[in-house]
Amino acid sequence: MNLFTIFIKAMLIDNIVLMSFLALCPFIGMSTDEEKSIGMGLAVTFVTVLATCVTWPIYKFVLEPLDLVFLKTLGFILVIASLVQLVEFYLKKCVPGLYRSMGIYLALITTNCAILAVTLNNISREYNFVQSLVYAVGVAMGFLLALLLLAGVRARIKTSPLPAFMKGTPVLFVASALLSMAFMGFSGLVK
Repeated sequence: MNLFTIFIKAMLIDNIVLMSFLALCPFIGMSTDEEKSIGMGLAVTFVTVLATCVTWPIYKFVLEPLDLVFLKTLGFILVIASLVQLVEFYLKKCVPGLYRSMGIYLALITTNCAILAVTLNNISREYNFVQSLVYAVGVAMGFLLALLLLAGVRARIKTSPLPAFMKGTPVLFVASALLSMAFMGFSGLVK
């Protein structure tokens, strides 16, 4: 499979949020406006790519040769948690406004199942290192795209008249479901 196909599949066809329904908490929580969406998307991109850069060699050169593959999930979680701490320290020091606006959702990157899914998918799909990086970037860009799309929908919802029972979270989940159905149209893009 060529790199462009891996990227398009990861970003659009197998979108981690809209097709796999992972990372819904930051998806709903951080899509209140475009600035927060971009900040969260870039933070997740950084952690996802860095986690892939660290976990793939650990798996291939440590866990596999020592026959410790059963420790991959635990090891990958520890790596991801450490990387999120680095991102948190960086944002707190260099971009305090974004750090404050992200609040609890920055810590949620640690438990973001999408990042763990990327690292585990790289192993299960038997991607080489470069393919793993392309897949990680594709998934992260798909996450960012989903955040920005929902942020745009939320901006329109603010000015739209809604029935009382649909206000708040219900309309977000309906909008997310419609986005998910729209993304199903990409399934025939790559065979």
